[in-house]
Amino acid sequence: MNNAPTLESVLTCPQCAGQSTQVMPTDRCQFFFECPHCHALLRPRAGDCCVFCSYGSVPCPPVQLARAVGEYRPSAAADRARGVMHDLLNRHI
Repeated sequence: MNNAPTLESVLTCPQCAGQSTQVMPTDRCQFFFECPHCHALLRPRAGDCCVFCSYGSVPCPPVQLARAVGEYRPSAAADRARGVMHDLLNRHI
C-alpha cells in the first residue's frame, strides 16, 4: 500500500468560486493564498491548519498522512499536522 500523500489540490476561492490547481508544500502549512482570479487573500477557516484544508479538493499532506495512520482528530489537526508529517517522513527515509 502506498501512503505517499497527494501533492496537488484544487483551491476554490470562497469569494469568486474561481479554481486554481496548486502543488502543496510538504515542509510547512500554507496559511495564505492570493486568488489569481479576484485577488482575495485566503486564510484558513477556524480549526483548519492551512488553506488547502479549508478550500482545497485534497487536504494538506500532514493531514493526509495523519489520516492514513489513524491519528487524525479534527480538533487537534492544526496542532499535530506538522509533528505527524515530520515523524512519518523520518520513518520513511
